[in-house]
Amino acid sequence: MTGTYLAHGLGGRSDLPVPLWLALYAGAAAVLVSFAALVVLWTKPRLRGRQGGVPLPAAVTRAADSPVVRTAVRVLGVLALAGFLAVAWGGPASSADNPAPAWFYAWFWVGLVALSLVLGPVWRMANPLRTLASMVRSRANRPLPARIGYRPATAGMLAFLWLELAFPHSDAPRAVAVFVTVYALVHLVAGVVYGPAWFDRADTFEVYFGLVAALSPIGRRDDGRLVLRNPLDGLLTVDRARGLTPFVLVVLGSTAFDGLTRLPVWTDTTRELGGVASALLATAGLAAAIGLVSGAYAGAIRLTRPFLRRGTEPYREFAHSLVPIMVGYTVAHYFSFAAFEGQQGVLLATDPFGLGWDLFGTAGTAVDYTAVPVAVIAAVQIAGIVAGHVLGVVSAHDRALGVLRRDHVKAGQYPVLALMVGYTAVGIYLVSGA
Repeated sequence: MTGTYLAHGLGGRSDLPVPLWLALYAGAAAVLVSFAALVVLWTKPRLRGRQGGVPLPAAVTRAADSPVVRTAVRVLGVLALAGFLAVAWGGPASSADNPAPAWFYAWFWVGLVALSLVLGPVWRMANPLRTLASMVRSRANRPLPARIGYRPATAGMLAFLWLELAFPHSDAPRAVAVFVTVYALVHLVAGVVYGPAWFDRADTFEVYFGLVAALSPIGRRDDGRLVLRNPLDGLLTVDRARGLTPFVLVVLGSTAFDGLTRLPVWTDTTRELGGVASALLATAGLAAAIGLVSGAYAGAIRLTRPFLRRGTEPYREFAHSLVPIMVGYTVAHYFSFAAFEGQQGVLLATDPFGLGWDLFGTAGTAVDYTAVPVAVIAAVQIAGIVAGHVLGVVSAHDRALGVLRRDHVKAGQYPVLALMVGYTAVGIYLVSGA
Protein backbone atom coordinates (compact mmCIF):
# COMPACT_ATOMS: atom_id res chain seq x y z
CA MET A 1 0.00 0.00 0.00
CA THR A 2 1.60 3.24 -1.10
CA GLY A 3 1.37 6.65 0.51
CA THR A 4 -0.55 7.99 -2.46
CA TYR A 5 -3.07 5.19 -2.24
CA LEU A 6 -3.70 5.68 1.44
CA ALA A 7 -3.60 9.41 1.93
CA HIS A 8 -5.14 10.50 -1.34
CA GLY A 9 -8.08 8.13 -1.44
CA LEU A 10 -9.04 5.72 -4.17
CA GLY A 11 -9.40 6.05 -7.90
CA GLY A 12 -12.27 5.18 -10.19
CA ARG A 13 -13.71 8.66 -10.06
CA SER A 14 -13.57 9.25 -13.81
CA ASP A 15 -16.61 7.01 -14.29
CA LEU A 16 -19.22 9.70 -13.73
CA PRO A 17 -22.86 8.59 -13.84
CA VAL A 18 -23.42 11.25 -16.54
CA PRO A 19 -21.11 12.76 -19.19
CA LEU A 20 -18.62 15.26 -17.81
CA TRP A 21 -20.01 18.15 -19.88
CA LEU A 22 -23.51 17.47 -18.57
CA ALA A 23 -22.27 17.33 -14.97
CA LEU A 24 -20.51 20.67 -15.42
CA TYR A 25 -23.56 22.36 -16.94
CA ALA A 26 -25.91 20.88 -14.36
CA GLY A 27 -23.71 21.95 -11.45
CA ALA A 28 -23.33 25.50 -12.70
CA ALA A 29 -27.04 25.70 -13.53
CA ALA A 30 -27.98 24.56 -10.02
CA VAL A 31 -26.02 27.43 -8.50
CA LEU A 32 -27.40 30.01 -10.96
CA VAL A 33 -31.01 28.85 -10.58
CA SER A 34 -30.66 28.91 -6.80
CA PHE A 35 -29.44 32.48 -6.93
CA ALA A 36 -32.25 33.55 -9.27
CA ALA A 37 -34.84 32.04 -6.94
CA LEU A 38 -33.24 33.73 -3.93
CA VAL A 39 -33.33 37.16 -5.57
CA VAL A 40 -37.07 36.82 -6.13
CA LEU A 41 -38.18 34.96 -3.01
CA TRP A 42 -35.60 35.85 -0.33
CA THR A 43 -35.76 39.63 -0.07
CA LYS A 44 -34.80 40.18 3.57
CA PRO A 45 -32.50 38.38 6.06
CA ARG A 46 -34.19 35.29 7.44
CA LEU A 47 -31.47 33.39 9.24
CA ARG A 48 -31.54 33.83 13.02
CA GLY A 49 -28.27 32.32 14.22
CA ARG A 50 -28.29 31.43 17.90
CA GLN A 51 -31.89 32.57 18.27
CA GLY A 52 -33.24 30.02 15.79
CA GLY A 53 -34.28 26.43 16.22
CA VAL A 54 -36.95 24.27 17.82
CA PRO A 55 -36.06 23.22 21.40
CA LEU A 56 -35.33 19.55 21.94
CA PRO A 57 -36.80 17.91 25.05
CA ALA A 58 -35.21 19.23 28.23
CA ALA A 59 -34.13 15.68 29.08
CA VAL A 60 -31.89 15.64 26.00
CA THR A 61 -30.11 18.81 27.09
CA ARG A 62 -29.71 17.50 30.64
CA ALA A 63 -28.27 14.22 29.37
CA ALA A 64 -25.83 15.93 27.00
CA ASP A 65 -24.66 18.29 29.75
CA SER A 66 -24.49 15.73 32.54
CA PRO A 67 -21.08 15.31 34.23
CA VAL A 68 -21.25 11.55 33.66
CA VAL A 69 -21.62 11.86 29.89
CA ARG A 70 -19.01 14.59 29.57
CA THR A 71 -16.50 12.74 31.73
CA ALA A 72 -17.06 9.52 29.80
CA VAL A 73 -16.47 11.27 26.46
CA ARG A 74 -13.31 12.95 27.73
CA VAL A 75 -11.91 9.71 29.14
CA LEU A 76 -12.69 7.98 25.86
CA GLY A 77 -10.81 10.71 23.98
CA VAL A 78 -7.70 10.34 26.16
CA LEU A 79 -7.75 6.54 25.87
CA ALA A 80 -8.17 6.77 22.10
CA LEU A 81 -5.12 9.04 21.81
CA ALA A 82 -3.03 6.78 24.03
CA GLY A 83 -4.04 3.66 22.09
CA PHE A 84 -3.42 5.34 18.76
CA LEU A 85 0.09 6.49 19.72
CA ALA A 86 0.92 3.07 21.16
CA VAL A 87 0.01 1.38 17.87
CA ALA A 88 1.58 4.08 15.68
CA TRP A 89 4.90 3.86 17.53
CA GLY A 90 4.92 0.19 18.53
CA GLY A 91 3.06 -1.54 15.70
CA PRO A 92 4.39 -2.77 12.34
CA ALA A 93 6.37 -0.29 10.24
CA SER A 94 4.14 -0.70 7.18
CA SER A 95 0.65 0.69 6.74
CA ALA A 96 -0.24 -2.63 5.09
CA ASP A 97 -0.07 -4.16 8.58
CA ASN A 98 -0.44 -1.19 10.95
CA PRO A 99 -3.94 0.31 11.34
CA ALA A 100 -2.76 3.65 12.78
CA PRO A 101 -2.58 5.53 9.43
CA ALA A 102 -6.07 4.35 8.47
CA TRP A 103 -7.33 5.37 11.91
CA PHE A 104 -5.78 8.81 11.53
CA TYR A 105 -6.72 9.63 7.95
CA ALA A 106 -9.99 7.71 7.48
CA TRP A 107 -11.51 7.45 10.95
CA PHE A 108 -10.33 10.73 12.46
CA TRP A 109 -9.83 13.18 9.58
CA VAL A 110 -12.85 12.01 7.55
CA GLY A 111 -15.02 10.14 10.03
CA LEU A 112 -15.26 13.03 12.45
CA VAL A 113 -16.62 15.21 9.65
CA ALA A 114 -19.68 12.96 9.42
CA LEU A 115 -20.00 12.77 13.20
CA SER A 116 -19.74 16.56 13.55
CA LEU A 117 -22.35 17.11 10.85
CA VAL A 118 -24.80 14.91 12.72
CA LEU A 119 -24.12 15.67 16.39
CA GLY A 120 -22.37 19.03 16.43
CA PRO A 121 -19.02 19.93 18.07
CA VAL A 122 -18.34 16.54 19.64
CA TRP A 123 -14.59 16.88 19.16
CA ARG A 124 -14.52 19.94 21.41
CA MET A 125 -15.76 17.75 24.24
CA ALA A 126 -13.67 14.70 23.36
CA ASN A 127 -10.43 16.55 22.50
CA PRO A 128 -7.83 14.75 24.67
CA LEU A 129 -5.40 17.66 24.46
CA ARG A 130 -7.96 20.04 25.96
CA THR A 131 -8.68 17.47 28.68
CA LEU A 132 -5.02 16.84 29.55
CA ALA A 133 -4.17 20.56 29.56
CA SER A 134 -7.01 21.24 31.99
CA MET A 135 -5.59 18.64 34.38
CA VAL A 136 -2.24 20.43 34.69
CA ARG A 137 -2.30 22.85 37.57
CA SER A 138 -0.74 26.19 36.77
CA ARG A 139 -1.00 29.79 37.74
CA ALA A 140 -3.60 32.02 36.13
CA ASN A 141 -3.61 31.45 32.37
CA ARG A 142 -2.24 34.19 30.19
CA PRO A 143 -4.82 35.90 27.97
CA LEU A 144 -4.57 34.80 24.35
CA PRO A 145 -3.56 37.89 22.30
CA ALA A 146 -6.37 38.86 19.94
CA ARG A 147 -3.88 39.53 17.14
CA ILE A 148 -3.05 35.83 16.98
CA GLY A 149 -6.51 35.00 15.66
CA TYR A 150 -6.60 31.67 13.85
CA ARG A 151 -3.00 31.79 12.66
CA PRO A 152 -1.72 28.85 14.76
CA ALA A 153 -4.65 26.74 13.54
CA THR A 154 -3.86 27.67 9.94
CA ALA A 155 -0.18 26.81 10.43
CA GLY A 156 -1.15 23.44 11.87
CA MET A 157 -3.50 22.79 8.97
CA LEU A 158 -0.74 23.56 6.46
CA ALA A 159 1.57 21.12 8.26
CA PHE A 160 -1.07 18.38 8.26
CA LEU A 161 -1.97 18.92 4.60
CA TRP A 162 1.69 18.81 3.60
CA LEU A 163 2.04 15.51 5.44
CA GLU A 164 -1.08 14.10 3.80
CA LEU A 165 -0.68 15.41 0.25
CA ALA A 166 2.98 16.20 -0.37
CA PHE A 167 5.14 14.02 1.89
CA PRO A 168 6.12 10.91 -0.12
CA HIS A 169 5.68 8.55 2.86
CA SER A 170 2.49 10.00 4.29
CA ASP A 171 1.14 6.54 5.07
CA ALA A 172 4.18 5.48 7.13
CA PRO A 173 3.04 4.72 10.70
CA ARG A 174 6.13 6.35 12.19
CA ALA A 175 5.61 9.54 10.15
CA VAL A 176 2.04 9.75 11.43
CA ALA A 177 3.28 9.04 14.96
CA VAL A 178 5.86 11.83 14.79
CA PHE A 179 3.32 14.35 13.52
CA VAL A 180 0.69 13.53 16.14
CA THR A 181 3.24 13.45 18.97
CA VAL A 182 4.78 16.80 18.07
CA TYR A 183 1.35 18.31 17.50
CA ALA A 184 0.13 17.04 20.87
CA LEU A 185 3.15 18.36 22.77
CA VAL A 186 2.93 21.82 21.20
CA HIS A 187 -0.76 22.21 21.97
CA LEU A 188 -0.50 20.74 25.45
CA VAL A 189 2.14 23.29 26.42
CA ALA A 190 0.24 26.16 24.83
CA GLY A 191 -3.02 24.93 26.38
CA VAL A 192 -1.46 25.00 29.83
CA VAL A 193 -0.13 28.52 29.26
CA TYR A 194 -3.20 30.10 27.65
CA GLY A 195 -5.99 27.88 28.93
CA PRO A 196 -9.14 26.77 27.06
CA ALA A 197 -9.04 29.86 24.80
CA TRP A 198 -6.04 28.34 23.03
CA PHE A 199 -8.03 25.36 21.79
CA ASP A 200 -10.95 27.55 20.67
CA ARG A 201 -8.77 29.45 18.21
CA ALA A 202 -5.43 27.67 17.77
CA ASP A 203 -6.07 23.92 17.80
CA THR A 204 -6.26 23.04 14.10
CA PHE A 205 -8.56 20.07 14.38
CA GLU A 206 -10.86 21.61 16.98
CA VAL A 207 -11.28 24.68 14.77
CA TYR A 208 -11.85 22.54 11.67
CA PHE A 209 -14.38 20.17 13.18
CA GLY A 210 -16.04 23.12 14.92
CA LEU A 211 -16.63 24.76 11.54
CA VAL A 212 -18.07 21.52 10.17
CA ALA A 213 -20.28 21.21 13.26
CA ALA A 214 -21.76 24.64 12.51
CA LEU A 215 -23.71 22.89 9.75
CA SER A 216 -25.19 20.35 12.14
CA PRO A 217 -28.99 20.44 12.55
CA ILE A 218 -28.38 20.15 16.30
CA GLY A 219 -27.16 23.30 18.02
CA ARG A 220 -27.54 25.54 21.04
CA ARG A 221 -29.51 28.70 21.47
CA ASP A 222 -28.25 31.67 23.44
CA ASP A 223 -29.91 30.25 26.56
CA GLY A 224 -27.92 27.00 26.27
CA ARG A 225 -30.88 24.86 25.23
CA LEU A 226 -30.24 22.22 22.59
CA VAL A 227 -32.36 22.84 19.50
CA LEU A 228 -33.15 21.34 16.13
CA ARG A 229 -32.24 24.12 13.70
CA ASN A 230 -31.74 25.12 10.13
CA PRO A 231 -28.05 24.27 9.47
CA LEU A 232 -27.63 27.70 7.87
CA ASP A 233 -28.54 29.26 11.22
CA GLY A 234 -25.57 27.41 12.60
CA LEU A 235 -23.28 29.10 10.10
CA LEU A 236 -24.18 32.49 11.59
CA THR A 237 -22.76 31.33 14.92
CA VAL A 238 -19.29 30.97 13.39
CA ASP A 239 -16.80 33.35 14.96
CA ARG A 240 -15.54 35.43 12.03
CA ALA A 241 -12.42 36.64 13.83
CA ARG A 242 -9.14 37.54 12.16
CA GLY A 243 -7.64 34.66 10.24
CA LEU A 244 -10.74 32.50 9.81
CA THR A 245 -11.03 33.17 6.06
CA PRO A 246 -7.42 32.09 5.32
CA PHE A 247 -8.01 28.93 7.36
CA VAL A 248 -11.01 27.92 5.24
CA LEU A 249 -9.26 28.88 1.99
CA VAL A 250 -6.28 26.68 2.90
CA VAL A 251 -8.62 23.68 3.22
CA LEU A 252 -10.40 24.55 -0.04
CA GLY A 253 -7.10 24.94 -1.85
CA SER A 254 -5.86 21.59 -0.57
CA THR A 255 -8.91 19.77 -1.94
CA ALA A 256 -8.35 21.43 -5.31
CA PHE A 257 -4.76 20.19 -5.25
CA ASP A 258 -5.92 16.74 -4.17
CA GLY A 259 -8.14 16.64 -7.27
CA LEU A 260 -5.27 17.82 -9.44
CA THR A 261 -3.10 14.91 -8.28
CA ARG A 262 -5.61 12.46 -9.79
CA LEU A 263 -5.25 13.88 -13.30
CA PRO A 264 -3.14 11.73 -15.67
CA VAL A 265 -0.77 14.59 -16.46
CA TRP A 266 0.10 14.92 -12.76
CA THR A 267 0.46 11.21 -12.01
CA ASP A 268 2.64 10.68 -15.08
CA THR A 269 4.90 13.60 -14.19
CA THR A 270 5.40 12.61 -10.56
CA ARG A 271 6.04 9.00 -11.56
CA GLU A 272 8.85 10.12 -13.85
CA LEU A 273 10.38 12.45 -11.26
CA GLY A 274 10.10 10.28 -8.16
CA GLY A 275 11.76 10.83 -4.78
CA VAL A 276 12.63 14.30 -3.54
CA ALA A 277 11.80 16.00 -6.85
CA SER A 278 8.26 14.63 -6.69
CA ALA A 279 7.86 15.87 -3.11
CA LEU A 280 9.11 19.33 -4.06
CA LEU A 281 6.71 19.47 -6.99
CA ALA A 282 3.84 18.41 -4.72
CA THR A 283 4.77 21.08 -2.19
CA ALA A 284 4.83 23.74 -4.90
CA GLY A 285 1.57 22.44 -6.35
CA LEU A 286 -0.15 22.54 -2.97
CA ALA A 287 1.03 26.10 -2.37
CA ALA A 288 -0.06 27.15 -5.87
CA ALA A 289 -3.52 25.60 -5.49
CA ILE A 290 -4.08 27.37 -2.18
CA GLY A 291 -2.83 30.59 -3.72
CA LEU A 292 -5.14 30.35 -6.75
CA VAL A 293 -8.23 29.54 -4.69
CA SER A 294 -7.43 32.34 -2.25
CA GLY A 295 -6.71 34.78 -5.06
CA ALA A 296 -10.05 34.02 -6.70
CA TYR A 297 -11.87 34.69 -3.44
CA ALA A 298 -9.92 37.88 -2.80
CA GLY A 299 -10.71 39.08 -6.32
CA ALA A 300 -14.43 38.45 -5.88
CA ILE A 301 -14.48 40.29 -2.57
CA ARG A 302 -12.52 43.19 -4.06
CA LEU A 303 -15.19 43.57 -6.75
CA THR A 304 -17.89 43.38 -4.07
CA ARG A 305 -16.31 46.02 -1.82
CA PRO A 306 -17.76 49.10 -3.61
CA PHE A 307 -21.29 47.85 -2.96
CA LEU A 308 -20.84 47.29 0.78
CA ARG A 309 -22.13 49.56 3.47
CA ARG A 310 -19.62 51.63 5.40
CA GLY A 311 -17.92 49.94 8.31
CA THR A 312 -18.19 46.47 6.78
CA GLU A 313 -15.14 44.18 6.89
CA PRO A 314 -15.50 42.58 3.43
CA TYR A 315 -13.15 39.60 3.76
CA ARG A 316 -14.77 38.39 6.99
CA GLU A 317 -18.45 39.02 6.25
CA PHE A 318 -18.77 36.11 3.83
CA ALA A 319 -16.27 33.74 5.44
CA HIS A 320 -19.01 31.55 6.91
CA SER A 321 -20.52 31.01 3.45
CA LEU A 322 -17.34 29.17 2.45
CA VAL A 323 -17.88 26.49 5.11
CA PRO A 324 -20.56 24.52 3.17
CA ILE A 325 -18.27 24.55 0.14
CA MET A 326 -15.40 23.28 2.28
CA VAL A 327 -17.57 20.46 3.62
CA GLY A 328 -18.90 19.64 0.14
CA TYR A 329 -15.40 19.29 -1.24
CA THR A 330 -14.41 17.14 1.73
CA VAL A 331 -17.29 14.76 0.99
CA ALA A 332 -16.41 14.70 -2.70
CA HIS A 333 -12.73 14.01 -2.24
CA TYR A 334 -12.81 11.60 0.67
CA PHE A 335 -16.03 9.60 0.35
CA SER A 336 -14.51 6.64 -1.49
CA PHE A 337 -11.42 6.81 0.69
CA ALA A 338 -13.49 6.62 3.87
CA ALA A 339 -15.65 3.80 2.49
CA PHE A 340 -12.70 1.55 1.70
CA GLU A 341 -9.77 2.65 3.85
CA GLY A 342 -12.13 2.76 6.83
CA GLN A 343 -12.58 -0.98 6.34
CA GLN A 344 -8.81 -1.40 6.42
CA GLY A 345 -8.69 0.27 9.82
CA VAL A 346 -11.20 -2.25 11.15
CA LEU A 347 -9.53 -5.30 9.64
CA LEU A 348 -6.02 -4.44 10.80
CA ALA A 349 -7.23 -3.69 14.33
CA THR A 350 -7.44 -7.44 14.90
CA ASP A 351 -3.61 -7.50 15.23
CA PRO A 352 -2.50 -3.89 15.81
CA PHE A 353 1.02 -4.71 17.03
CA GLY A 354 1.81 -7.41 14.48
CA LEU A 355 2.10 -10.12 17.12
CA GLY A 356 -0.04 -12.70 15.36
CA TRP A 357 -3.24 -11.87 17.25
CA ASP A 358 -6.72 -12.22 15.83
CA LEU A 359 -8.78 -10.25 18.34
CA PHE A 360 -11.84 -9.86 16.11
CA GLY A 361 -11.53 -12.90 13.88
CA THR A 362 -10.81 -10.84 10.76
CA ALA A 363 -7.23 -11.94 10.08
CA GLY A 364 -6.67 -12.43 6.38
CA THR A 365 -9.93 -10.68 5.41
CA ALA A 366 -9.59 -8.31 2.46
CA VAL A 367 -11.24 -4.93 1.90
CA ASP A 368 -14.48 -5.25 -0.08
CA TYR A 369 -14.05 -2.78 -2.94
CA THR A 370 -17.46 -3.69 -4.33
CA ALA A 371 -19.28 -2.47 -1.22
CA VAL A 372 -19.97 0.91 -2.84
CA PRO A 373 -20.44 1.02 -6.63
CA VAL A 374 -18.38 3.51 -8.62
CA ALA A 375 -21.53 5.22 -9.89
CA VAL A 376 -22.67 5.83 -6.31
CA ILE A 377 -19.29 7.27 -5.41
CA ALA A 378 -19.35 9.64 -8.38
CA ALA A 379 -22.95 10.69 -7.67
CA VAL A 380 -22.12 11.47 -4.04
CA GLN A 381 -19.09 13.48 -5.13
CA ILE A 382 -21.06 15.64 -7.55
CA ALA A 383 -23.92 16.03 -5.07
CA GLY A 384 -21.48 17.08 -2.35
CA ILE A 385 -19.92 19.80 -4.49
CA VAL A 386 -23.21 21.15 -5.86
CA ALA A 387 -25.02 21.04 -2.51
CA GLY A 388 -22.09 22.76 -0.79
CA HIS A 389 -22.13 25.60 -3.31
CA VAL A 390 -25.91 26.00 -3.25
CA LEU A 391 -25.84 26.27 0.56
CA GLY A 392 -22.95 28.71 0.23
CA VAL A 393 -24.99 30.84 -2.18
CA VAL A 394 -27.98 30.87 0.19
CA SER A 395 -25.83 31.80 3.17
CA ALA A 396 -23.96 34.50 1.25
CA HIS A 397 -27.23 35.92 -0.11
CA ASP A 398 -28.77 36.19 3.35
CA ARG A 399 -25.66 37.95 4.61
CA ALA A 400 -25.52 40.22 1.56
CA LEU A 401 -28.99 41.54 2.34
CA GLY A 402 -27.60 42.87 5.59
CA VAL A 403 -24.27 44.31 4.44
CA LEU A 404 -24.83 45.52 0.86
CA ARG A 405 -26.30 48.91 0.10
CA ARG A 406 -30.02 48.66 -0.64
CA ASP A 407 -29.73 49.96 -4.18
CA HIS A 408 -26.99 47.46 -5.10
CA VAL A 409 -28.15 44.23 -3.43
CA LYS A 410 -28.40 42.27 -6.68
CA ALA A 411 -25.37 43.63 -8.54
CA GLY A 412 -23.21 43.43 -5.41
CA GLN A 413 -23.66 39.67 -5.32
CA TYR A 414 -22.56 38.97 -8.88
CA PRO A 415 -18.82 38.67 -8.12
CA VAL A 416 -19.36 36.10 -5.37
CA LEU A 417 -21.89 34.27 -7.56
CA ALA A 418 -19.35 34.06 -10.39
CA LEU A 419 -16.80 32.74 -7.89
CA MET A 420 -19.19 30.01 -6.73
CA VAL A 421 -20.00 28.96 -10.31
CA GLY A 422 -16.29 28.78 -11.07
CA TYR A 423 -15.54 26.77 -7.94
CA THR A 424 -18.36 24.37 -8.84
CA ALA A 425 -17.15 23.77 -12.39
CA VAL A 426 -13.52 23.28 -11.37
CA GLY A 427 -14.51 21.01 -8.50
CA ILE A 428 -16.60 18.72 -10.71
CA TYR A 429 -13.86 18.63 -13.35
CA LEU A 430 -11.23 17.64 -10.79
CA VAL A 431 -13.26 14.86 -9.16
CA SER A 432 -14.01 13.48 -12.62
CA GLY A 433 -10.36 12.59 -13.07
CA ALA A 434 -10.64 13.83 -16.66
